[in-house]
Amino acid sequence: MVGPQYDLVGNPLGAVRATFERTATAAAAESGGSDPVAAFRGKDWGACDFFRSFLFEEDGLDRVPVLNASNLGLIKPNTLVRYRGMVQDMLGNEYYIGAFKDGSTWRTNKFTDFSPFSMPHPCDSHLWERHLFHCVPAPGQNSWTLESSPGPDVRRMSSCLGTELREKRKRDGDSDDMDVSENGHEESSLFCKKPKEDGDVRVSTSSTEVAESVPEMNGGDYHMPGSSFSCLVKVYDMPDSQVKLNDVIEFIGVYTFDPELAAPSDNPDDIMLDLIEDVTVQLPPSKVPRLHCLVWRKLSPHDFISRPPVVELRNRVDVVAVGRLSLNFTGFNRESASIFGNKLYSLIQKLVPYSQAIPMSIEYLNTATLQPRKDNKSGRLVTGVLQLPQGSHLTFDETLLQTGSLTSKGVENTMLLKNLMESQKVDYDFEYYKLDMATDVQLLTLSEGKSNILPSDLVVPFRPSSVPTISAGSEELESWRWYLATVRSLPQSTEPETYQTIQDEMVSAMRDDRSLGCSELSRWLTMAQIMASSFGEKRLSLEHWQMVKELERLRKQRSQ
Repeated sequence: MVGPQYDLVGNPLGAVRATFERTATAAAAESGGSDPVAAFRGKDWGACDFFRSFLFEEDGLDRVPVLNASNLGLIKPNTLVRYRGMVQDMLGNEYYIGAFKDGSTWRTNKFTDFSPFSMPHPCDSHLWERHLFHCVPAPGQNSWTLESSPGPDVRRMSSCLGTELREKRKRDGDSDDMDVSENGHEESSLFCKKPKEDGDVRVSTSSTEVAESVPEMNGGDYHMPGSSFSCLVKVYDMPDSQVKLNDVIEFIGVYTFDPELAAPSDNPDDIMLDLIEDVTVQLPPSKVPRLHCLVWRKLSPHDFISRPPVVELRNRVDVVAVGRLSLNFTGFNRESASIFGNKLYSLIQKLVPYSQAIPMSIEYLNTATLQPRKDNKSGRLVTGVLQLPQGSHLTFDETLLQTGSLTSKGVENTMLLKNLMESQKVDYDFEYYKLDMATDVQLLTLSEGKSNILPSDLVVPFRPSSVPTISAGSEELESWRWYLATVRSLPQSTEPETYQTIQDEMVSAMRDDRSLGCSELSRWLTMAQIMASSFGEKRLSLEHWQMVKELERLRKQRSQ
């Protein structure tokens, strides 16, 4: 494997090339002169395993800086970084020249945007592909989650700081100042986009030139609204179904960013370029950094705490999300919401990874963009307020509602929120059709009376008399975070005898009270399952069922 002469943080591409050339040489000897790299398409030749060993077995993870908005201009390009973000858009695949033959030596361009070597023309080469994801900081991410993976201070890392601005790339053949080139040759562009339909493929090997103008997206903002910055992540050797929209992922890979570099210019003489949609034009490398991923992992809420529990996903049955229980606290007015409501939301922020407070005013409903939509002209998914990571918590303040009229957009937003409340799904607008996307969002509404706009599963009169002082320390907060992440992820089952007893009691309750419906009985069962989970139990017992019945009695008594 690669020797200690390679700085895996400061020069990761050196290790990538060394492992490739060594493996290619060995494969050539075994193949007797045939193409030694044909088998590398869509596969790792050992480079990723080498970095996994460094990161997780040799404690190298703490040496890798975390890329964020505050250090975007401080980290040196072509170094190893970590980036945590939500997959906001899936941009399809991109073809690139993954390997080519330089004389008698096979070289690779994997994990780079530009070849560190001069590519002879013509030459033997292989066209590979990689997945493109536009990622943004997770919406509503609370500050305590950022402390779980601080990384080193880049301001003190001499290997990641530049003493002066990088010189503008020269177009006359001079070498760039990248620390990945061993021969000083010019870089060559490797870009070509994979069309959405069958068709010809463009492969460009000319140097990137500065474009005079870049098409606007979201009013000229290259980063998504409300986000500090975004990142275009390129993932290799991955099945299509492993990463999904709105997943929160930690990517570790090679970072590239050049504020002076514009998007690749198109050749006006190539008529085939008109048939290929290049969505990355909306995300120029001078505005949005790139990360070529070597190692990645999905993040769940429990990954932000120091004692992660064992997680098993909750079930979703047919069209009803099991475990769904939206709450409506009544008895609030503007004054009490500003006191008790703000105190409650502040506590929620300290306990869950993602949370947002939404002012439910007529103006907000008429103007807010809640629904994510596809812009078919740019090929981009334009985010909306309801494009959220799994496990988010939303608090709606309905005390701000006044007499007024809803516009068509206001009505549409109201229907989106009702759909979210009732089915835990969000409608995504793809212009010619709409697609329901399953989500997992906890919902709390604060209102004066029972909300007619947001029909919650459970209405609870809220009658506070004082604001308690919350002085929990970091260890206590961490314990509560661990508890909530653990009990929320516990699977639930019920013994046949217990389920039969509960069913008989439900039938009896419906016989005594004709107003009870299936939704009410389903809510009771969900509450019983949550009650069992709150005790750390995976099986629903009759004791838990009796507790829920008593809670329901007390709730109805308070509502009278």
